[in-house]
Amino acid sequence: MNKIVLATAFALSQVFVASAFAQTAAPAARAEVKADTASAVKSGAIAKGQTPDAPKAKSTAARADVKAEASGAEKTGAIATGQATKEPKATSTKARADVKKEAAAAEKAGTIPAGEAGAKK
Repeated sequence: MNKIVLATAFALSQVFVASAFAQTAAPAARAEVKADTASAVKSGAIAKGQTPDAPKAKSTAARADVKAEASGAEKTGAIATGQATKEPKATSTKARADVKKEAAAAEKAGTIPAGEAGAKK
């Protein structure tokens, strides 16, 4: 019983401590917050962008030279184009009619599962 009273007193004291640290001032109006933010941005207190201190990259090569170099590297395969590397397109060794016949025979025999779960019809 003594432990329960002690635990309850501790819990209540934590509630009172937490409420003592709570903000007592009324929240600022939206217009006030926007005005404060605008003045902070104008004075430079708030940085713009994700990396405000990053220096701008300066190229010493001409644009045409850079484009020619990139085109040459792409042609030789030194750099990949697009999001994925180029892979040869798969080609079938069978005629389309043969593939259709095999698919029809498999469907008739019931060896092709129906739907995503693989349930038979």
